[in-house]
Amino acid sequence: MASDKRIARAAGLLYLIVVIAGMFSLVYVPSHIDTHTDAQTTAAHITASASLFRWGALSELLMVLAFLLLPFALYRLLHSVNRNAAVMMVVLVAVSVPISIINVMHKLDVLSLLGGGAMSQILSGEQLNAAVMMHLLAYRNGMLVSEIFSGLWLLPFGYLVFRSTFLPRTLGALLILGGVGYLIDFCASLLLPGYGKTTLADFILIPASVGEIGICLWLIIIGTKQRARQQIYPVTSQQRRSA
Repeated sequence: MASDKRIARAAGLLYLIVVIAGMFSLVYVPSHIDTHTDAQTTAAHITASASLFRWGALSELLMVLAFLLLPFALYRLLHSVNRNAAVMMVVLVAVSVPISIINVMHKLDVLSLLGGGAMSQILSGEQLNAAVMMHLLAYRNGMLVSEIFSGLWLLPFGYLVFRSTFLPRTLGALLILGGVGYLIDFCASLLLPGYGKTTLADFILIPASVGEIGICLWLIIIGTKQRARQQIYPVTSQQRRSA
């Protein structure tokens, strides 16, 4: 039981890194650096806040690294519930990581373009700003594609939490709803122009946020429900003795 609690808290700490680094790189930094204006103004904003932009890229890489390790800790905790679902959870995260790394590389390319290197000597001001906007657009498209895997991995993860006897079923249900929400958000963003300004876009990812922050805090603070797991192992031991 103690080992289960250690694994749960290790998974919770990795999840906490993902949450904090993600909030900094995906929420705080964009709120202080406007990259949705015209090319010249966007380049000026990034240049003026280059240090913050760099910290954002670094924190995003930290988020990706923690996210890569997270499902392996969760697998150790949850594979007894359903091994196939646990393997699927790990595979979906592993597939998403290269997309996220390539995404961060677009930010590094932006820093290279605006850092006064060789490219700034070759390209004119307008060409340089256009190249910056192309990399930022590629980054946003990569973020959109990554929503597919953000949604898909939450489905087996939520199922495992829901079916387990040692984690709250409510959080499992929220994770499943969050996974569906991510997939809806991806499809709507791709197919419906102007979707980002709708009320649905403002609320569709709330179940995912509540579920992920909730399970993160539960794993760190509570770990696992020890009594529930004690009800499982005596039955298994009896089965082994009678075999």
